[in-house]
Amino acid sequence: MEVKIYKPHPALQTYVSTILTIDVTLPEGIMEVVTPYPPSPFQSIMFYCNDPISMGRIGDENFHKQPLTLLTGPQISRVNVKVHKQLKSVRVDFLPGAMYRLLGIPMNELFDGGFDANDIFGSELKSVNDQLQQLYDLEACKIIVEQFLLSRTKNVKALLPFDSALLTMLKHEGNISIEKTASFSCLSLKQFERKCQERLGMNPKLYSRILKFSKAYRLHEAFPYLSWIQIAYEAGYYDQMHMIRDFKVFAGVNPSVIAQQLISTPLRMQRDMRY
Repeated sequence: MEVKIYKPHPALQTYVSTILTIDVTLPEGIMEVVTPYPPSPFQSIMFYCNDPISMGRIGDENFHKQPLTLLTGPQISRVNVKVHKQLKSVRVDFLPGAMYRLLGIPMNELFDGGFDANDIFGSELKSVNDQLQQLYDLEACKIIVEQFLLSRTKNVKALLPFDSALLTMLKHEGNISIEKTASFSCLSLKQFERKCQERLGMNPKLYSRILKFSKAYRLHEAFPYLSWIQIAYEAGYYDQMHMIRDFKVFAGVNPSVIAQQLISTPLRMQRDMRY
């Protein structure tokens, strides 16, 4: 699995966190691999440059083929991702609140779901998908995706102190009080919470938990030799039991179970996420 991380064009940096290209070719004789994909702090758009992945929920044996461009809103539920022989894709991770600024759609309407981005962007995106399907070079695919995003910048809503407050929460990886974060937004606590429901799709306490959980999960993907006690400490948990509770909520299983599930797959789908 080869992942390349790109800093977005300067005109995109107030709403795009990172752009990644993902290149996977499964070993000879292996036609498909399933890997866990728990919630992350980012709302994203995934552009598939060849065959899209299939996706399934925990407890559901059925996997569903995804559209060529998949938009994911705020997530709290783990999914399982099935890669078919080869995956070539470009993933755009948005800063917190930025997908709302781009689309003008309240994020609670996209809560915990994946959507065909063609239904949102229309014919302009169809043209992008047609171009991506003709290319093999992921660097060229990334350029096309970036040009598409640049064409949308004129529609992006202005930055507010609220957005800066969300960035502070992101940079602290959830280890900052909601009251202090709200004070940075120039809003009362109740106003800040209402704005989070609109622009994050969830309340700030839940988002803070996902930030902390995501750091713990990514640490395990990147450094599987670390003990869970070490990971809990690095992620800012009060104790290991609080981390285990969050794994049960967001990954659907205990940390030890997710570790076993990752042993059976060569893919690490969130290891290279950057804040």
